[in-house]
Amino acid sequence: MLGAGLTSIQNPAPSNQNPQAKASIGLTQTSKLYTRQFWMLCTSSLLFFASFNMMVPELPSYLTSLGGPQYKGLIISLFTVTAMLSRPFSGKMADKVGRVPVIIIGSLVCFFSSLMYPAISTVFGFLLLRLVHGFSTGFTPTGLTAYLSDIIPANKRGEAMGIMGTAGTVGMAAGPAIGGAVANNFGLDAMFYVSSAFAIASIIVVSGVKETLVERMGFTTEVFKIHKRDLLEPKVLVACIVMLLIAYSYGTVFTVIPDFGEFTGIRNKGVLFTYLTVSSLLVRLVSGRASDYYGRRKILMFSTSVTCVAMGLIAFADTQLMLIGGVALYGAAHGMNSPTLLAWAVDLSDEKNKGRGIASLYIFMELGIGIGAFASGLVYANDPSRFMITFLTCSALSLIAFVYLVIHRIRKGPVRKQNHE
Repeated sequence: MLGAGLTSIQNPAPSNQNPQAKASIGLTQTSKLYTRQFWMLCTSSLLFFASFNMMVPELPSYLTSLGGPQYKGLIISLFTVTAMLSRPFSGKMADKVGRVPVIIIGSLVCFFSSLMYPAISTVFGFLLLRLVHGFSTGFTPTGLTAYLSDIIPANKRGEAMGIMGTAGTVGMAAGPAIGGAVANNFGLDAMFYVSSAFAIASIIVVSGVKETLVERMGFTTEVFKIHKRDLLEPKVLVACIVMLLIAYSYGTVFTVIPDFGEFTGIRNKGVLFTYLTVSSLLVRLVSGRASDYYGRRKILMFSTSVTCVAMGLIAFADTQLMLIGGVALYGAAHGMNSPTLLAWAVDLSDEKNKGRGIASLYIFMELGIGIGAFASGLVYANDPSRFMITFLTCSALSLIAFVYLVIHRIRKGPVRKQNHE
């Protein structure tokens, strides 16, 4: 069905790669591809994503208990604002200071933020803490992805992204279920403390991996000076635009689905997110490897079309089964989108600016999630009759992403048989 050949993506690395890249590729070609460091990275990712995701399904009702139900759309959007603003810093630090410090900084923010939730008693304090908490995802995923790109060769990058994404997805699947169970049996404060424990565990695991950045500088003032070139890596713009369009759906799902589930009679709101992440988990390994074989663009054309259908199914859902089916289908689409876009961004980036390229993609991801969360909150406005228009908007944007990929491919002319095409 999809036609790129495997041989073309197994060619030697381009000669313009720097010594660090050649060394890492040579190492993986002559020794075990997935080393102890790789699996420690995956374990840290699992714990990190479980930490902040376990509280997401409970936060809308928690905010309501504080007296701010009208601010539900800000739960995700505020979180993504600081995540987005921190990306230029995390990308630059990953390229200059090191991958591991960037990972640890994000996990530390997650640890301290989770500890603070039980002390919050006002809507303003809650929203301010969501802003602070967002810095965690602005750092850790950037460092994790940059580290992985150092130790895995390009022709296996999609597969490796799929495996690490699977680890993160396991955390995302287990987190809401664990958080919901703890909250229902021991209260919200206990859930926040468990979240904090997961964050510190992720730091302990990643502290045992060896830094891969060869030419490093210390934490000087230069690291914190952001120039225009640090804000966006132009070479990854096409991947960024696709990410922006499809990330809107993610922000909408995490903002509105808890209420949609409650409307259809699903008491444990974390269950819907478990369906989403489990279905994502089931396709990540296959989709990552498929993007290495068939090409990133072809997999994305398929996955954006699936996202379009899934959002349409949710929009017209009037039973629990139909809603679960739509959420599960969306999870599968997300499982294809995420590792493929990350691998594509690394493919398109300069070797010395991989952190910047990855950060650029994440900036657009957070922008899309933030806009989706905020806009869907306004469109939904706590009115169940508006579920349909809320999710049909997501479906339309996913369709635009598909059309953009088709048009961009036609404008480029004949596509070279390489994994990043």
